[in-house]
Amino acid sequence: MSAGAAFPWIAKGFVRSMSGVAWNPAKFFREVRSEVAKVTWPSRKETLVTTGLVFAMAALATVFFFVADQVIGIGVRALFSAGV
Repeated sequence: MSAGAAFPWIAKGFVRSMSGVAWNPAKFFREVRSEVAKVTWPSRKETLVTTGLVFAMAALATVFFFVADQVIGIGVRALFSAGV
């Protein structure tokens, strides 16, 4: 498989045409500032509630996998000690 078949934009010269674009740092930062102004930022309360939920779900997953690991371990130990 040729590079042109796997990556059609290379075959069309897209990569080569983009290399000649001039980069203006001042314009870039103006655009970044404009985009950041459009963002709807969460309130402090929303951030704290979401963070709490993340920690709660992580704790729940920890307990679940601990219990699952213990049950599987007991099963494996019982399986291998049964033949002795």
